[in-house]
Amino acid sequence: MAGDRREAGGRREAHNRLTAITGGAHDCGTAITGGGARLRHRDHGTWGRPAPAGAGVTLDQMSPDPFAPAHLGPIRLRNRIIKSATFEGRAPGGLVSQELIDFHTEVGRGGVGMTTVAYLAVSPEGRTHADQVWWRPEALPGLARLTAAVHETGALVSAQIGHAGPVANAAANGLPSLAPSIRFNPLAMRPDRPATTADLRRIIDAHGQAAAWAREVGFDAVEVHLGHNYLASAFLSPRVNRRRDAWGGSLARRAEFPRRILAAVREQAGDSVAVLAKLNMADGVRGGFDLAESIPFAQMLEADGHVDALVLTGGSSLLNPMYLFRGDAPVREFAATQPPLLRLGLRLVGRAFLKAYPYRPLYFLEYARQFRAALSLPLVLLGGVTDRTGIDTAMREGFEFVAMARALLREPDLVERIRTDPTTTSRCIHCNRCMPTIYTTTHCPVARESQPDPRP
Repeated sequence: MAGDRREAGGRREAHNRLTAITGGAHDCGTAITGGGARLRHRDHGTWGRPAPAGAGVTLDQMSPDPFAPAHLGPIRLRNRIIKSATFEGRAPGGLVSQELIDFHTEVGRGGVGMTTVAYLAVSPEGRTHADQVWWRPEALPGLARLTAAVHETGALVSAQIGHAGPVANAAANGLPSLAPSIRFNPLAMRPDRPATTADLRRIIDAHGQAAAWAREVGFDAVEVHLGHNYLASAFLSPRVNRRRDAWGGSLARRAEFPRRILAAVREQAGDSVAVLAKLNMADGVRGGFDLAESIPFAQMLEADGHVDALVLTGGSSLLNPMYLFRGDAPVREFAATQPPLLRLGLRLVGRAFLKAYPYRPLYFLEYARQFRAALSLPLVLLGGVTDRTGIDTAMREGFEFVAMARALLREPDLVERIRTDPTTTSRCIHCNRCMPTIYTTTHCPVARESQPDPRP
């Protein structure tokens, strides 16, 4: 359990700090209220909530400095900003390329506390793209070179691992795509194959093996993908998972598969590697996984004690991908990357599938607040984090870390620029034209089209 792994000294320090603020009127692991304020005890010593009335501590005093070093489980980041996982499209033959190394070292030199390598499939049928790294002995030397190169920049590096399930590209992989229940897969133009119990046990073991290899090649953290209706997320979804066996039905049964995955990862990651889980707060589709179940599920994970933090996300790569991205829907650009039949389909119905949601800063904050109120577990806020104002807001709201994605595609050095000049604004225009570039090499088309902006 998580409490068993945490150092006693850290617990005492957190306890003493809380006692000093509250006068001893608290219960570890539970929220306390006073004058309408909420405070939560967390062993990591992060305090993002207003103090009870009369405590004599201001909000700003309690908010951590986002650019100071911070602990995430057993690891220490130089700051609280994480490069979110975005598939890089730089792994021909499913192996690490120098271009992939350069991609992450540029972000590391740009000032992030940790960069996340995405997406490293645990098995060959779990890839979303044929040219995607999947864990096997042949991939290990390249991954070791990648982690060593990132460490030279002063940043840490995380491996996002998972199985794409019904989001896998079966046609490109040459292997059947797996899902909780039978469904037609438009990418493969054939039905997904319902995963058997033997499949699920194999995939659980494969996650554990991936975590062991990640530790071996020098990753500081492992982020398990439980979002976007990839396989684990698909099992959580009552809309996608229509099974009537032990893996379907109630939330407890649908949760069994991802919980077993995290247990296997925790066992193999050991005490030196942080374990995060990227979790959907809501799929963004009717009948899908939403707050009514995602918060209780997150509480299950906290009780299990296998994760050091949750990365809060949303959306379904199967049914509503733009729920995650927000901003313009690049239907024309996305269609241009697909085979002829899919291209025609996207041109006809693309606006219904790629729904446009207006962009606003911190667009997941309203949902994420509800997780913060329900959990003591450290949380990573993503979605529209692009400037110092957004970062500081996240810290005040009680989130331990923030994650950036598209803004760093536009400007890999954005974090360092924000650190040195808090008035810095992101040049990302939220056009989402970067989204379809995953099929080539993930990049910001606007940046490539534009002349470099003059720097002071």
